[in-house]
Amino acid sequence: MDKIWMQITDRFGSREYAKGVKEFLTLARSHATSEAIRCPCVRCSNNHFRPISEVERHLIIKGIDKNYMVWIFHGEEEDLIISDDDDLHDSEQEDDFIDDVDVMLRDIRAGELPDVPITKSLVDINSSRTFNQLLADSRRPLYEGCTKYSKLSFTVKLLHIKTLGGWSVKSFDMLLHLLKSAFPNALLPNSYQESRNLEKGLGFTYNKIHVCPNDCILYWRENADKDECPKCKLSRWKFNGSKKRRIPQKVLRHFPLKPRLQRLFMSQKTAADMRWHKDQRVIQQGILSHPADSEVWTTFDQEHAWFAEDPRNVRLGLASDGFNPFNNLAKPYSIWPVVLVLYNLPPWLGMKDPFFITSLLIPGPRSPGNKIDVYLQPLIDELIDLWDNGVGTYDAKASETFRLRAALLWTINDFPAYGNLSGWSTKGKMACPSCKEQTDSMWLTYSRKHCYMGHRRFLPSSHI
Repeated sequence: MDKIWMQITDRFGSREYAKGVKEFLTLARSHATSEAIRCPCVRCSNNHFRPISEVERHLIIKGIDKNYMVWIFHGEEEDLIISDDDDLHDSEQEDDFIDDVDVMLRDIRAGELPDVPITKSLVDINSSRTFNQLLADSRRPLYEGCTKYSKLSFTVKLLHIKTLGGWSVKSFDMLLHLLKSAFPNALLPNSYQESRNLEKGLGFTYNKIHVCPNDCILYWRENADKDECPKCKLSRWKFNGSKKRRIPQKVLRHFPLKPRLQRLFMSQKTAADMRWHKDQRVIQQGILSHPADSEVWTTFDQEHAWFAEDPRNVRLGLASDGFNPFNNLAKPYSIWPVVLVLYNLPPWLGMKDPFFITSLLIPGPRSPGNKIDVYLQPLIDELIDLWDNGVGTYDAKASETFRLRAALLWTINDFPAYGNLSGWSTKGKMACPSCKEQTDSMWLTYSRKHCYMGHRRFLPSSHI
């Protein structure tokens, strides 16, 4: 559908705009499940449901949100469009990676058994039954005569599309049943659960750690066997019945960091990129093209020369903030992901989704606030161990085992989250962590809060 009318500013005198609104409402009405639809006007921005007549009035008077180019809330499907050559290149690499599952499994097995020569056949290795099954599925054609996909690679591709397309488990099962009926000779899994079981040999797991509902402690290590919080005495469980029916009141998801860093070097495709900041980065005087050009990075290398000697040692940044995962402002819920960013990689890879490492998922419904340090304990323990002891890792590029270490250089967050993560109070007389006791603060008697008008001296005189 032509959407040029959305950019028209003369909404009252333009016939094209009125015609576009009419076509939009016709599409929305045909896909509506009730008399009210989401209003895409500038003010509502699809956050409010209103009658169609009121939506039409809003679109004429206030105008449509010009950024709402794909009408996913009103009947259009969200297409995955490749817009430039870089995305096309990434897509081709993705397909090569998926179809080359046998090579990926070889790298993973070499990392788990570093003493076994790389040239030795994987069939001769006394590995686990799960891995043997994975290996067999990676070498078994999807159907007789198929040369492009194996059973494993096709299943991985289906799971990948499911994630990108946001399919439900039910729709995924329906697709599998349709494919099996259309292609009875194809070696397809019977359900989504069976598809996921094929990936178990790759070791993509996470740990569930129970948490006190008041964020006092983690039921972890010395507190693992306790049934109530030693500080607030609140029960760990929602029900006090039999052990089979016990449901924890709050659960922290922890994704172990060490195996995920190890896997970056088990793949020949990423092992070389993890050295990019040292081997391939072009230094341009006066230009900051990579965090390795920064003063912080240089100072760190000077103070910890033993760490900088091996370019494979990982430099990390930590980003964390809360958001509402349910897209419902009427029922506020704040979940806090803790994400680690890899700075060894080149800039065009480091900020891509596949290389963001989710370490923790801190549950809501409220923000953890200053008690976020309780939730960070598993990650901090891993980072300390990676700094002090490191972890044995197989480098598929160099075909050798080395001691991998990691360092957290900085955090990325807004100012309130900065206060929670650092422990510095971002309120009161010394709210500025740079100025500290020299913070120019003023107490407003009637508003009963501090203001910091004196810091306008750092702004240009023409600043409004």
